[in-house]
Amino acid sequence: MPSVAKPDSLDAKDINDENSNGSLPRTKLYERLKQREHSWWQSRQQLINRKERKMFWYGENSLMMWFLWQLVSYVIVAMLLMLLSKLLGIMLPLWQYVALFTLQTIIFLVMLAAKGQMANTLQRKIDKDELLREEAMNEMIILAEDSLYPDVHAHAPLSLREMYEYFDKSFHLASLHCLLKREVDAGRLILTQKHIEAEILPPDLADDELNEHASEMIYKSTL
Repeated sequence: MPSVAKPDSLDAKDINDENSNGSLPRTKLYERLKQREHSWWQSRQQLINRKERKMFWYGENSLMMWFLWQLVSYVIVAMLLMLLSKLLGIMLPLWQYVALFTLQTIIFLVMLAAKGQMANTLQRKIDKDELLREEAMNEMIILAEDSLYPDVHAHAPLSLREMYEYFDKSFHLASLHCLLKREVDAGRLILTQKHIEAEILPPDLADDELNEHASEMIYKSTL
């Protein structure tokens, strides 16, 4: 298996055309694969973060959370006013306190009324992240077909740990696992390890889980 060089700033938009006629050398394919892996990792992390945010702020039980945070904001504002009054001797008349909390309530009600619209905006961002993640993965697969997959088949059986260390830890374990899963699903590789739910975990947690089993995950070629 060739070593992986540092990625450069090449654009991956013409991967299909360039790979189809074999115009890219193996080292260049690995460079682009690492670039796409970095993009996929970032888009996956952002996607998971936004999904968690949507569940927290716009999920089924989010209304109670909104009221809870509004109550917390009242307490924070009251504490700040008390602190200013004590340290700076600023004393506001009662009507100004009432006006301040009234304004705070109006802002909250406006945001609450726009809750559905904000949820839709966040969902559009999630859909865009899904598309970016899918595009990055498809580009990774195209590049891997002429670089990673042939090398894995030529040197199998290999453990996930061996592949990870061979590439000088340039790829995340979760990325290698997702790429090789395609070959496993196609029947060209056999994974001698129980199924691991790394795909649905946040990237960092997926890497931690795979790290515990990487040495036991042996990929055998059927070609």
